[in-house]
Amino acid sequence: MKIFKFFMFLLLAGHSTYAQKYELGKVTKEELAQKRHPSDSTAPAAILFSRGETYMELSENEGFTLVTEVDMKIKIYTKDGYDWANKAVSYYHSDNGDESVDFNKAATYNLIDGKVEKTKLKREGEFDEELSKFYRQKKIMMPDVKEGSIVEYHYEIRSPFTSVFPEWRFQESIPVNYSEYTTRIPEYYTFNPVFRGYLVPKVNRTKNNKKFTYTSKNRSGGQGFNASKTGFSNNEINYFENVVTYIIENAPMLKGERFVNNIDNYTSSIEHELTMTQYPNETVKSYSHTWEDLAKTIYKNDNFGGELKKTNYFEDDVDALIAGVTLPEEKLAIIFTYVRDRMNWNDYYGYSCHDGVKQAYKSKTGNIAEINLMLTAMLNYAGLEANPVLVTTRSSKIALFPNRSAFNYVIASVELQGGFVLLDASSKSALPNIRPIRSLNWEGRLIKKDGTSVAINMLPQFNSKENITIMGEIAEDGVISGKARDQYYDYHAYLFREAYSGTNEDSYLEKLEERYNGIEINDYTVVYDEFSKPVTEEFNFTHNNVTDVIGDKIYINPLLFFTDDENPFKQEKREYPIDFVFPTQYRYMINLKIPDGYIVESLPESIALAMEDNIGSFKFTIQAQNNQIQLMAISDINYASVSPAYYTVLKGFYQKMVEKQAEKIVLTKKI
Repeated sequence: MKIFKFFMFLLLAGHSTYAQKYELGKVTKEELAQKRHPSDSTAPAAILFSRGETYMELSENEGFTLVTEVDMKIKIYTKDGYDWANKAVSYYHSDNGDESVDFNKAATYNLIDGKVEKTKLKREGEFDEELSKFYRQKKIMMPDVKEGSIVEYHYEIRSPFTSVFPEWRFQESIPVNYSEYTTRIPEYYTFNPVFRGYLVPKVNRTKNNKKFTYTSKNRSGGQGFNASKTGFSNNEINYFENVVTYIIENAPMLKGERFVNNIDNYTSSIEHELTMTQYPNETVKSYSHTWEDLAKTIYKNDNFGGELKKTNYFEDDVDALIAGVTLPEEKLAIIFTYVRDRMNWNDYYGYSCHDGVKQAYKSKTGNIAEINLMLTAMLNYAGLEANPVLVTTRSSKIALFPNRSAFNYVIASVELQGGFVLLDASSKSALPNIRPIRSLNWEGRLIKKDGTSVAINMLPQFNSKENITIMGEIAEDGVISGKARDQYYDYHAYLFREAYSGTNEDSYLEKLEERYNGIEINDYTVVYDEFSKPVTEEFNFTHNNVTDVIGDKIYINPLLFFTDDENPFKQEKREYPIDFVFPTQYRYMINLKIPDGYIVESLPESIALAMEDNIGSFKFTIQAQNNQIQLMAISDINYASVSPAYYTVLKGFYQKMVEKQAEKIVLTKKI
């Protein structure tokens, strides 16, 4: 008995320590006094613990309701971590049911004169904001936040949609000391847990017995005064819950690397896919939908397929536009340009129309769906094989399984003899097959009204080019002056138009001079609004920061102010794909006149580099003739995305390019 009591004491003591460590309201002076995170001194903040639980609550009238409760405790180290003192939780609302979000136990703790001071969140620190037609968000902004503060809060999400679990993130862009997530799922439901990221959680599985009592009403027959009576009886439902707890401790801060499309795709987290339900006395129902099933369901939605059927609002206008035009390519170009130039995007994503295509056409403003479904309908009306393509934007995570939030964007496609032409008229800088960067993301799904669908690669397959030509001369003091011409094609042209549009020339030139440190630009001209031609900018320049004059020698950077002096890939290894957004080619043609009285002492050697599997190449040729130096450098990256398996190859390739550009042209004065 003494031994039994001793072990019970240890068990209860352990439980007490556990509860105290991961319980809101238990803030110590030691925690508040901590100046930096013990395992990462660069962290602006840290999650001391995050604990979540998702379960189903049974009621007599509503059936099962999905409830998620979250406790969060966060340490703020520096001003850069202040944003972590705020929290926003989105929730769904529609005619089919509303979710709700409620915050409580929210407070900020500070150490003032050696005492712990607590400031509770007040009503004016809570906000409810509309994100779209179907989504809102509840947001809190914690009070009295300072360097050293600890903030904590509890929130609860209630949802009638038991098939959609919230995502749980074990890892963030700050350290997470302890993260625990528990699911309690009734035996009637089968969910498949789906993990992202590279950290593996500890998993514990148990079962809970549950009992639900409800009251039923019945009427009994009789004669006379007691001909009919109403009776009540209590009934019980006994079932069990499958309880699974996932724990990850000491998750390092997820540091963004260069050329990553969306770090959330690689963040350690868990999602749940409903695969099956079996209620008492009912047959098994499978929910293992395919992407084709999801696409078909979306197409049947009145705010999607229903809007594609509407044509009377534009028919007269389109008839006038394409009168006498027979070539499909010409029809496509005319209609696309008309929609792009007429319509204005209201900054809302989505594959469902909000106000509808008719109203959007009339007001000349709409969301992504209204603009691109309108475009699709017009192209179909003109006799082209046009269909919508569902897309996930770069700012959203790629869905791991088919679900209602898998896509958040839609574009148009036209099938011609040469293949699919992809179109997005929501940007004034776009062209056929040149779409906003936000939609260049992995795979989309083209859907047709007959219910069939096909996966479409969203990544560009052709190299967008930038051609730079320099005609310059070198002065004895090392100053280089001359004329520059820069031509941008395809996606380079798109990015230039997006950056240049709406800015004045002076502010643009100021940024250009900052980029090319030491340059002075004059006589600047640009042609960027002729979409059938490349964007072309020309300017005269003087630059004093690409040469070194030492004694009677002049040392010159061969690529002048276009020199890359740093390898963008610094990590020893890479776990994420290298995302270049689109394939590129940079071509430099540089012609330099050497000053009178000088000769070329040495030039860098010409080289040709090529990576395996045609990933990319670099050619560098240079020669001197009479008093001229001619250089041509061409670098190609032939894929929008490169597997991390090639990271070492890519890192070495860039290092060789940087080293070649660091070699100097050496001029010496004639004796």
